[in-house]
Amino acid sequence: MRKTVVFLSDFGSSDGAVSAMHGVADQVSADLKLEDLTHDIPQFNIWEASYRLAQTLPYWAPGTVFVCVVDPGVGSDRKSLVALTNDGHIVVTPDNGTLTHIERRIGLKEVRELHVETNRLAGSQKSHTFFGRDVYAYNGARLASGELAFRDCGPVLEEFIRLEVEEQRREGETIIGAIDILDTRYGSLWTNINGDLLEEIGVTWGDYLHVRITKDNRIVYGYPLRLCKAFTDVPKGEALMYINSLLNIAVALNQGNFASTYSIGTGEGWKITFSKYDTP
Repeated sequence: MRKTVVFLSDFGSSDGAVSAMHGVADQVSADLKLEDLTHDIPQFNIWEASYRLAQTLPYWAPGTVFVCVVDPGVGSDRKSLVALTNDGHIVVTPDNGTLTHIERRIGLKEVRELHVETNRLAGSQKSHTFFGRDVYAYNGARLASGELAFRDCGPVLEEFIRLEVEEQRREGETIIGAIDILDTRYGSLWTNINGDLLEEIGVTWGDYLHVRITKDNRIVYGYPLRLCKAFTDVPKGEALMYINSLLNIAVALNQGNFASTYSIGTGEGWKITFSKYDTP
């Protein structure tokens, strides 16, 4: 069976970086299928890389190798990792937190430190700023083709970097969680809070909740919003709450961009709460 390598990075597509990674993988084995998850991760945004991996990985067949190159620490003493997920996928990535969402949602069977100096593209020993080409694409292809066994990548690691995530939870009549990601093209906020928690506090369609968004405990947004089935339940340009395609709570502007309008981001330090609100 033909094996697949899927690439993710913050490189964009305006130069040859992505093509170089594909070329290295193709030289390892012309029998590999080479695909791209996205190369439009915002520069240096480890959180979004972590989320996009976990969002996409389950839809690929077991044995697929993911090469994740969002690496603001490239060339430093940060480790390089190879992870085996509970459902049989392999991820090659820097040790900077990009395994966080996969570990939480899918689970990791084992993580190993990749021995970089003995597992890198021939002739690249003096290169220290393009691990995506010289180390990650090269070894991702070797793993997918069977040239390199997972157990031979390096020693098992028990500790590696994990991002801090605000857990979804209920405290009385208040629901608390994190802004997991932005629905990029539309600026909607996708939280990690399951919509079922709304039922637990007695909220149904058409009800209002007080929404508060904070960054490092500083209030960025705090207004009541209506829980809607469709964006058209409110006038154009008005904010609303809804249940997204993952069945989690989300916040949006009808035909507008909530994130840019209110300067909302995602990642560590961002927290969102929903509490029951009695309309006047």
